[in-house]
Amino acid sequence: MTQYLLSAHSVEGEVRDPMTDVEMHQVYKQVVILEEEMKSAGAWVFGGRLHEPDTATVVRMSDGAVLTTDGPFVEAREHLGGFYIIEALDLDAALSWASKVTAVVGAPIEVRPFAKEPGA
Repeated sequence: MTQYLLSAHSVEGEVRDPMTDVEMHQVYKQVVILEEEMKSAGAWVFGGRLHEPDTATVVRMSDGAVLTTDGPFVEAREHLGGFYIIEALDLDAALSWASKVTAVVGAPIEVRPFAKEPGA
């Protein structure tokens, strides 16, 4: 089995109607159901939701010293909002899970396989 990263991206400046408490509760319920489905199928490895991009801190080396700056690292309109790490037989199976995630969270989902390390 191959591990895949399913990453959900938020689009900066995208205008959406705010969700009501009832709508937010319904989406949360759907996420829990989907995660249970992933776990039951043996696909679930790990998942998480991230805070907004402006909460990021970037750590890098500069002239041999560690330098920290406010993030995000990349100047972009789209930012990583959350992710799942899953195990799937192939890309088609990973894309099937991604289609379920995008239907629930309403955000674009990028699917990327993890590289296999030599000797692993």
